Amino acid sequence: MAKDSKRFKRGMKLMTSMGRKNNMLIQKEMFPDLYRMSVEHLFGDVWTRPYLSIRDRELITIATNMAMGRPASNIPHFRSALHIGMPKEEILELIMQVGMYAGWGTMGYALEQFKKVLEERAEAEQGKTKSKKKK
Repeated sequence: MAKDSKRFKRGMKLMTSMGRKNNMLIQKEMFPDLYRMSVEHLFGDVWTRPYLSIRDRELITIATNMAMGRPASNIPHFRSALHIGMPKEEILELIMQVGMYAGWGTMGYALEQFKKVLEERAEAEQGKTKSKKKK
């Protein structure tokens, strides 16, 4: 299937709305077929299904990644959650709730990941502020 398939376009549109257009670039570079499949199937088919909102799917994905102890999987999902407007406090509550069932270590690690994302966003905002002042 060509990259311009309806499924690929649908997946890219969704990824862009989530601030994830530039995610999975290692797949794109090393294994373009896997990248295409991820965009088409995961985002173009699964994430665009009815009944669950993007917010719901993001909450479920973060909780699942936390519970499974995936070392870096939540960083892009924390970014996306903030990008789609989920408040910091809601994400912190999610981390606490999952941590109560998946373990304190899991919760601590998720907090470290989320802190990294918040610091990254703060630095990006400071950079925007500085560049506006220079104009």
